[in-house]
Amino acid sequence: MSERTGIITFKGNPFTLLGPEIKVGEKAPDFVVVDNGLAAVTLASSAGKIRVISAVPSLDTPVCDSETRRFNQEAAGLPGDVLVLTISLDLPFAQKRWCGAAGIDKVITLSDYRERSFGQNYGVLIKELLLLTRAVFVVDANDIICYIQIVPEVTNEPDYAAVISAVKQLL
Repeated sequence: MSERTGIITFKGNPFTLLGPEIKVGEKAPDFVVVDNGLAAVTLASSAGKIRVISAVPSLDTPVCDSETRRFNQEAAGLPGDVLVLTISLDLPFAQKRWCGAAGIDKVITLSDYRERSFGQNYGVLIKELLLLTRAVFVVDANDIICYIQIVPEVTNEPDYAAVISAVKQLL
């Protein structure tokens, strides 16, 4: 598996990402994650939809909490053919509990804990922590990657306006 350095820091310290560098215009890699009911979910599970895929280290941290709440608000203003998926390595039970407590009803939380295939296939698995780095991918209805944002400092939030702008260009 390829290793990439010089892309992210966590609290100012450099870390290594595992997996390939994904580029805009490429076909989105497949993955197998699980939903809050432990059912397998793949990229094909949402075929024909525009997807905002937000990778976060853990919903139980302040920045991930804030980010997922913000995407939940943004999703409320998007048409039904746009899905917002948040993927972390949190266990599905913890994700479900967190969503209930936070009132998250528009974002679909998914767990990469079993295979880490999302993290590895999208090049966002942090080698040293075995967590996902903070990143956002916009995938169109034809499974083409249209936008990528790897947040350079993991403890910072993404540029929400840029993500929503990328989605609106596909509508």
